[in-house]
Amino acid sequence: MDPNSSTRRPLSPPNYTDQGLIQLSRFRFRRFGSTTLTLTKILASCLVALPVLFVLSLMLRHRPYDWLLGLGEARVIEIRNYPNDTVFSSLEVGLGSGHVVLQPTDKPNDKLFGGLLAAGFDEASCTSRYQSFLYRKTSTHKPSSYLISRLRNYEDLHKRCGPNTESYYRALEQLKSNQTVGSAECKYVVWISFSGLGNRILSLASTFLYALLTNRVLLVDRGKDMADLFCEPFPEKSWFLPMDFPIIDQFDSFDQKASHCYGNMLKNSVVIASAESVPSYLYLHLVHDYDDHDKLFFCDEDQSFLAKPPWLIIKTDNYFVPSLFLITSFEQELSKLFPEKGTIFHQLGRYLFHPSNNVWGLITRYYQTYLAKADESIGIQIRVFDSRPGPFKHVMDQILACTLKEKLLPEVNMQDSVFTLSENPKLKAVLVTSLNSGYSENLKHMYWEHPTLTGEVIGVYQPSHEEYQQTEKEMHNRKAWAEMYLLSLTDALVTSSWSTFGAKKGTDTGAIVPHVRHCEDMSWGLKVVDGHDEL
Repeated sequence: MDPNSSTRRPLSPPNYTDQGLIQLSRFRFRRFGSTTLTLTKILASCLVALPVLFVLSLMLRHRPYDWLLGLGEARVIEIRNYPNDTVFSSLEVGLGSGHVVLQPTDKPNDKLFGGLLAAGFDEASCTSRYQSFLYRKTSTHKPSSYLISRLRNYEDLHKRCGPNTESYYRALEQLKSNQTVGSAECKYVVWISFSGLGNRILSLASTFLYALLTNRVLLVDRGKDMADLFCEPFPEKSWFLPMDFPIIDQFDSFDQKASHCYGNMLKNSVVIASAESVPSYLYLHLVHDYDDHDKLFFCDEDQSFLAKPPWLIIKTDNYFVPSLFLITSFEQELSKLFPEKGTIFHQLGRYLFHPSNNVWGLITRYYQTYLAKADESIGIQIRVFDSRPGPFKHVMDQILACTLKEKLLPEVNMQDSVFTLSENPKLKAVLVTSLNSGYSENLKHMYWEHPTLTGEVIGVYQPSHEEYQQTEKEMHNRKAWAEMYLLSLTDALVTSSWSTFGAKKGTDTGAIVPHVRHCEDMSWGLKVVDGHDEL
């Protein structure tokens, strides 16, 4: 994100004009014969109006955004369409039968993200889907028309072949019989819920892209909490694997030694990529500990064989999108889908991952309370892979060195404790996410005990500090998802190092194609880049 760009608010203050949409109260003074309204009636009218005007004056002392989201009784009751896609909102604020109508905001109505999202969902079932654009700057990375077309086609496929359709039941019969007869009408890739939440998001995005490339239907194992964290991304048919799926109880035991593991079958010559005999399902082990046989998944010859089984079941904790570019049969399609190759997760993430209403409440309440009033927001994500208790000084030093060098945060005056208040001091909000509270406390004390050289006011906030990862706890993962999303709303982001991906033995996978490169922080990690910009 660009730290120098202007910060946008979910809603901007209305522009009050004589013909404005906000109508507070209107009183008509009638004449009685040739004289004006009597003094008694004027006083009576004023007494009636006074309580209403008093309540409204209290509201309008603050910016409309502040009181708008703070009122418990406020609810959106109307969204109108106006020229130029301007956003208007009409809200009932509990003043009897009256309501206040907001002026247009300066934010374009892009709730579908330039056509990336499909219209027609029940908005109440997933508030975040069509509200999230209010909290974000308009993206400069537009989805390609080809990607939009392919997503609409996929949604049609999902409606036709998703859970509880005739095609789904026919494919289940093949799975149960362990036989593949002819070419299946619908084919599936099942994603097993595995690992921590961040890895799940990355691996699920990768699996969906693979489904898109191979014309398969993605079905998601809901695990402990997937349904609690995310909204349904596809219209009409669920993306969740039905709980009565015949082999769902075996998912936890699937590993490299499983009888249907593709790498294991290759290793033991049970199946070869050119074989005509096709099993009803194959298990693909793409976890971080996968071996050379498992990695043959990323070879063209093997993909030709993997296109045949009606069911593929994947367990992975990797973001394996970069290695999909190593499969030459996919490369042309990937280039058409994503002309800007560095934005693949940006587009897939906005399409797939919408916080559930429970999580969206955590996000919006925190944003309103701590981030909305800031002129600029900085996100700092800290993950330390060390079993010893922190915080660690060298990590804190790295954070300060980075933020000060990039001029994200101002230096402090260690000699003078007097704070010189400028006329309009800039307020910066720093959002820290970490299992340990020590790093945010150090930052907070530094900016509390010493004035900044620039006169900026720094607020440091940390939503939670769980001390250790608790993947199986519902509220822990709700908070983790909320914090990830809040970080994405900041103007600049500082993250700790490391990504997850293995390299193919004997081959430098970062040198095969020009848009796949090694990560700077971990040499065996891979990322997708554009020729002109390494995103």
